[in-house]
Amino acid sequence: MTQSRAAQASATATQSSPNDLAVAGAWTARDLGAVGVQLDAFVFGAGTAVRVDASGVDALDTAGAWVLHQLLARARGTAASATLQGLRPQWERLLQAVTLHVQEQTGEPAPVAIPVPGGVERIGRSAAASWEQAYAMLGFVGESALALGGCIAHPSRMRWRPILFNIRRAGFDALPIVGLLAFLLGIVVAYQGADQLRQYGANIFVADLVGLSMLREFAPLITAIIVAGRSGSAFAAQIGTMAVTEEIDAMRTIGIAPLELLVLPKVIALVIALPLLTVFADVLGVAGGMLMAQSQLGVGYGEFLDRMAQAVSVTSYAVGIGKAPVFAVIISVVGCFQGFRTQGGADSVGQQTTRSVVQSIFWVIVADALFSIAFSLLDL
Repeated sequence: MTQSRAAQASATATQSSPNDLAVAGAWTARDLGAVGVQLDAFVFGAGTAVRVDASGVDALDTAGAWVLHQLLARARGTAASATLQGLRPQWERLLQAVTLHVQEQTGEPAPVAIPVPGGVERIGRSAAASWEQAYAMLGFVGESALALGGCIAHPSRMRWRPILFNIRRAGFDALPIVGLLAFLLGIVVAYQGADQLRQYGANIFVADLVGLSMLREFAPLITAIIVAGRSGSAFAAQIGTMAVTEEIDAMRTIGIAPLELLVLPKVIALVIALPLLTVFADVLGVAGGMLMAQSQLGVGYGEFLDRMAQAVSVTSYAVGIGKAPVFAVIISVVGCFQGFRTQGGADSVGQQTTRSVVQSIFWVIVADALFSIAFSLLDL
């Protein structure tokens, strides 16, 4: 709507509160007058959202748009945010053009409006990210297999000292926590079954319950979960920190293969250590069950062991031990893979470490479920 010069008032600005500001009148080069000095006196509340009401603006040219841009820039520099409301559409385009020109001249970064994705878009992005990570994991497994094949073909490339070091860190140092939790788990299993067995006078069958549950399922599973939280996270954190500090790039520069130095020793060490830890957990778990059976059901240690020897076959024992190497490969590969995907700074190291633990435990449980299905089909 066009107005005559006589009907247009000079530019004015009023501040009702540190958060609210109203501008009105003709914001043109001829009518700005002393409004610039008036604007300089305004004080904006720190950490607040400032709202500028421009619904009363009757006219605007490039000079007035420049003054409004400076006002909004000063408000954004003091307050948490500043928004301009009520400006007519034709003048919004002029203000945007002036703002873009000023940013180009001063190098000021332009504000980027980040659209909020919808529900379908978020699902699509999550699916694409999961597919990309699965593809990268498959490539990492292939590269590790090739590196292992090269070391088998040339045994001199095998790094035995890191392997022995990781066996001590991931195996021997984990004995106390694995033994304690397996012992307590054996006590819990025997205690929970004691009441039911006592009702039917089947006290002696506590040996079947403890022996089969601990040797086939609980001991390998609880050991793998403990190692995933303890050693898998350590693998991811170590490699992630090396990636952040560019040590891995330095290794490639001087001709050292990171997979042969960082990944293969961890995988081999865990494949050796986890079955041994599982055997240790079997012994402590059965010992905890024996202790509870003797105290709650009156089943002596000799009777317990005689019955367990009849109930638990060599096949059942081998099933539990056979799961351990597979769990070891899952934990070590996932931990190393997440470590290599670390980018940025220390925050990324923590994120990838958390992902390694969550994914390791998830895939260990999935693998255990697949083992159960397979053994059921094979009647083992």
